[in-house]
Formats: sequence, C-alpha cells, structure tokens
Amino acid sequence: MPEDALGRTLAEPLAALTDLPPFDTSAMDGWAVSGPGPWDLDRAAGDDGDDGDVRGILAGHAGTTLADGHAVAIATGARVPDGATAVLRSEHGEVHDRGDGRVRLAAPRAVPLGQDIRSRGQECSRGEPLLPAGVPVTPAVLGLAAAAGYDRLTVHPRPRVEVLVLGDELLGSGLPREGRIRDALGPMLGPWLRALGAEVGAPRPLGDDADALHAAITGSTADVVLTTGGTAAGPVDHVHPTLRRIGAEVLVDGVAVRPGHPMLLARIAPGRYLVGLPGNPLAAVSGLLTLAEPLLRTLAARPPATPFRAPLGAAVDGHPHDTRLVPVAYGDDPRHGRTATPLPFHGSAMLRGIAAADALAVVPPGGADRGDLVDVLELPWPAGSAAYGPEGAGPSHGPGAHPGGGRPVRSTFSAPPTGGAA
Repeated sequence: MPEDALGRTLAEPLAALTDLPPFDTSAMDGWAVSGPGPWDLDRAAGDDGDDGDVRGILAGHAGTTLADGHAVAIATGARVPDGATAVLRSEHGEVHDRGDGRVRLAAPRAVPLGQDIRSRGQECSRGEPLLPAGVPVTPAVLGLAAAAGYDRLTVHPRPRVEVLVLGDELLGSGLPREGRIRDALGPMLGPWLRALGAEVGAPRPLGDDADALHAAITGSTADVVLTTGGTAAGPVDHVHPTLRRIGAEVLVDGVAVRPGHPMLLARIAPGRYLVGLPGNPLAAVSGLLTLAEPLLRTLAARPPATPFRAPLGAAVDGHPHDTRLVPVAYGDDPRHGRTATPLPFHGSAMLRGIAAADALAVVPPGGADRGDLVDVLELPWPAGSAAYGPEGAGPSHGPGAHPGGGRPVRSTFSAPPTGGAA
C-alpha cells in the first residue's frame, strides 16, 4: 500500500474486505485440543520424527482436522484445526510418554470451551464499516486497511501550493548588504506548508513588479497561491491591485490581529485561492496559522482541529483594540499546572521568539494576567522543541509536553476536493 496516503484523508468509507481474523487462530503457543481431555498428542504434517522436534501447526500453513480426544501442538497465529475446542497454553500442559508409542497430554484443570482461540470475524466481519470518509490516514489506519484486504486507498489529494516571495530588498544568500536583507520566509514556508499537509515546491522570488506578479498568479495552476509581503497600501504593494485586475473575490481583507493585520484571503478562480501574508516574519506566521492552515484543512477534507485553552504562565500586555498573538512555551507552574508562558522577541519582524515556541497564545484586547485561560494555536510540530524556556531562561519543557491538542479554526471555506487513489 503506497505510503503516499499517509497524512491524507479518506475520500471513501473503509469497509472490511474480509473477516478479521479470516479464520480461527491460536492466541498462544501451546496445543489445540478437542474435547475435555486428557488427549492423545498427534504430530502435525511436516513434523520431523527423527529428532523428536515437534513443531506442530505453524502460522501460515493450511488447516487440518482434529479428532475428538486428540491434541496437536500449535503456534501463536496459526490456523486452529477443525474440531478443536480450545487451545491449552504450553505452560499449562503436562506431556506423558506412555511407552507404547503414544503420548498423552493432560491439564491440571478444566480447559474452558474456546480458550485462547481468536474466532473468525472477532474484530470485524466482511463488509463491516471500519472507518468513515474524512478520517486522516495515520500509520495505524494503513495497517488496518492492509489487514482488511486493501492494496490501495482512495484519499483526497494534498492541496498544491505555490509560494511567491515578493520584494526587491530580499537576498537569497549571504549577509545583508546595501540596504538589502536576507529572505527569512522563503526557507520557512515550504517546510511549514508541508507540515500542514500541502504539496509545495521551491518558493519563487519576485521583485516589486506588478506585471510579474500578475503573470505569476494568472499562470499558476496551484490550488493555493501564497504571497509574502505587498498586502498593505504602499507604493510597491501590488497584491490588492493585482487581485482587482484579475477580478478576484476578496474574502478576508485585513484582520483585527497584531501582528498580522494586513493578511488577506481571496478566491482567484473556482476552487483556487490566494493567501496574502504580511512581509514581517511573525506577522506571516500569524497568517499561516489563522488563514492558510484552516484553508488547507478544508481543501484536504481534513477535520477541524480541536480547540483548547491553557493558563498563561505570565501576564501579557494587550493591544488597545486588537487581539495579540504571542509566542509561548509550555511549562509547569506550581499554582496553575501546565501553562503557556510568553517568550521574548515577539515583535512583528522577529522570528527568534517563534523559533523557540510551542504555540501562539491568543491574547484578547487589553491583555491578560498570569493564570488567565487563553486560546492556544499550536505549531505543526511536536511541542517541547523550543530552544529557550520561558523568558529565555533555558529549556523548561520536555518533548510532547503540552496541555492539549489541536488549534482553534477561525475560518471555513467551501472548496470540495476530489478523491484520488493512493
């Protein structure tokens, strides 16, 4: 089964193509027995009678028939012979050589009917629904599908994203020079979008050229065009004029969030979208989590993330009117338990704080005090990977340490994807 289905979403319900298990199997190493015992111990076909090594019935071999009052050695996972009433575990049986060529098997106590036999169809019967459409394909789902008889899965395609990095001031290598700075978003966005389940190629740098931007957007075949910078109203901010030029439908044009208020979302064609991220790095991250992430979830037919809240580990100043998104690291507080503690370096143009963060805390206008519960937008990688603890004091949280899972979804979109086999 192709691993390309991993992380995608089932486009069709998963129903069992076979009984599981497909036949009665032994749950233990021991003996298949027929009747109440004691039993005459048989040799299975293929046992080597010269060295006395009785292998019995092994997994992967065809079934046999067991007469009443008889027993045969059996391995875990092997098909139980017809006529068997139970499996006696190897540690519970007593083998006696009667000296007349016959070997007897006895048990110190009665063996219940069906003991240690995994009955055919115990887990599911053929045709039984296993998982509905819309379930994310995890490694466990791949294993279940294989056990249930599938060679291929029908899954929703990954959304295809093209990244356009805008700005004459950006350098692709080397140190800042002559008024130009390194592009920090290009190296970040591809891996981040892939972590969100998208199919994305190398970012494409564009200067501050309106015609070049128009050609790039109209020539793209991606499901989502993602731009960085150029979303405000300055002399070289060409995103809005280009959207008007192509007749796009602007769905979100600025949000009451700091950083990230110039972010935008537009429908540029049926089933195709543009996400405009601000050029400042932390502002761009805000747009990734609040616009791009829920859009990509919808295009991939993935279920919404489960929102959760966490107490703040320290007070946070708020904006007078807008919501703030602040990088936080998870830690333990003797009073409040697992907390989300604000990190330094949280300016709009900074990445140092988000590089050390587990999540962004959603701080309401006016701020919040230590211990206040706030919404938390988790980053799409395991918690506890930060380089700094709260307030830069060093690591303070271990891998996987977080108060909950998922992120609040702020937007939904109507863009039904099509299924594909993987």
